[in-house]
Amino acid sequence: MACSGEESMRLWFLIPLLCLPTLIRSEDYSDVTIVVRGAETIASTSDEFICATIDWWPPEKCNYDQCPWGQASILNLDLTNPLLAKAIQAFSPLRIRLGGSLQDQVVYGTPNLGSPCTPFSKSSSGLFGFSQGCITMERWDAINKIFVDTGAVVTFGLNALQGRQQMGRGVWGGAWNSSNAREFMEYTVSMNYPIDSWEFGNELSGSGIGASVGAEEYGKDIIELKNIISQLYGNSRKPLVVAPGGFYDQKWYAQLLDISGPNVLDAMTHHIYNLGAGNDPQVANRILNPQYLSQSSDTFRDLQMTIQRHGPWSAPWVGEAGGAYNSGSRKVSNTFLNSFWYLDQLGQSAKYDTKVYCRQTLIGGNYGLLDTETFVPNPDYYRQVFLYFALPQSCFTTLYTFCTKPLYMFSALLWHRLMGKGVISLDTSGSSYLRAYAHCGKQKGGVALLMLNLNKNMGFMVSVRNDLNINFREMAGIKRDNSFVHGLKRTVSWVGSKASDGLEKREEYHLTPQDGNPFARTVLLNGAPLQLTGDGDIPSLPPVMVSVNSPIYVAPLSIAFVVFPDFEAEGCER
Repeated sequence: MACSGEESMRLWFLIPLLCLPTLIRSEDYSDVTIVVRGAETIASTSDEFICATIDWWPPEKCNYDQCPWGQASILNLDLTNPLLAKAIQAFSPLRIRLGGSLQDQVVYGTPNLGSPCTPFSKSSSGLFGFSQGCITMERWDAINKIFVDTGAVVTFGLNALQGRQQMGRGVWGGAWNSSNAREFMEYTVSMNYPIDSWEFGNELSGSGIGASVGAEEYGKDIIELKNIISQLYGNSRKPLVVAPGGFYDQKWYAQLLDISGPNVLDAMTHHIYNLGAGNDPQVANRILNPQYLSQSSDTFRDLQMTIQRHGPWSAPWVGEAGGAYNSGSRKVSNTFLNSFWYLDQLGQSAKYDTKVYCRQTLIGGNYGLLDTETFVPNPDYYRQVFLYFALPQSCFTTLYTFCTKPLYMFSALLWHRLMGKGVISLDTSGSSYLRAYAHCGKQKGGVALLMLNLNKNMGFMVSVRNDLNINFREMAGIKRDNSFVHGLKRTVSWVGSKASDGLEKREEYHLTPQDGNPFARTVLLNGAPLQLTGDGDIPSLPPVMVSVNSPIYVAPLSIAFVVFPDFEAEGCER
């Protein structure tokens, strides 16, 4: 049967493999077998694993002759925009981390501040070229209103430099002056604002970015913060203490845990910008290089081991990750291509017990999940939620003038809805350009599989096997954890201890860029764009239902989420 492109698009939802023989030649795809080891989980995330940040940068923040932040700061973001609330609500819940580079220059407009409460301004003598900035309690009230209304889980980053003095180039010393932060927290408690966690400082660990503080002093300050929280919250549920929100430095992080002591620091946050500067021409190539992507595992593994050895009461979090630093890459960070980096980061970090992964940003810069001008989701939004927004007519008539800018938040939403907390080991035969991650299914049980095809020209025909039905002879050629699987036939996908009778179905969600262009800002789900409703609401996200006996075709430069509701995974049932 020969199929035209238009016919193939329609048939995708009905008979996903019917047209494949005429659309691809044998040399255009490679057979792959994935063996899922569901007997036990190897790690776990949290219910709020997906997280996004809101930063402090004012409109004057510029990099590489561009100023991409607009009105996206904690101080000036339009909190009444209906798309903002709907984007947050879609996650139910979404963790939001409030913080960033200017965090340690923020003061709080409480009654005893003793100086005017004014926003940031350009200053050659200030850190990062900006003066001290202040948030009023009226603005804090407005921020908390939208978070309460949308059910957001809030992590707030406190100023850890208050009261300290610069001792040398980039090195700060002296005691932390907690009085302004304490009064701010006291006001927050009095208003019953449900802060989930207080984070201490931003990028002050190790050699720091702009400024640094020694681990011994930092540890003592965290003890003080813990005591303040205990006093202010009394018998109520106490927020977590999180730190240091910097780049991982093994010696510094270990010393911080040793100094602060048992049960003080609940989570250790670190930042990731592993793709280079925003103007680096190699950013796109790095995203499609599987060996380069895998380097991040060293950091995730090392932090996990540091916590196990020095502070097993704590947990690893990624507190901020934007891929390319200095506001992201304007050519890559807001395109479909960036989704490969982002989802691969989620998959890698989860394998090492990372409980939270905060994407820089929810809105602002070139890497926002929402477009800075229109608030319309970018592709990475849907990869988290699994959507693509085609804009309703009201977008052009009542909401915004420039709503044609696309949607990047969908990957995050997809992950959030499909991938459960339990992480499962798997083994993969074939090319390293097919990246695969398995989790317990989130809503329907079974197993959820994420596959990323980084190859520009080669598709993969994937058969999924449960290690329950692989005999010892077949197991002999298997190397554990994403290495080669030899001698396994591609004939069927077995998801239990017996071959399927053909009645079981799996759910498939395929994400591709418009016109096959990886730099596109429009994403297709199963070959077609999903549209917002006339009210701007997120639509339903129906999967393609496919027999588990058929292989899965993952097209070149595409992303596939596949859910096996009937997969026998004992580790997911505990």
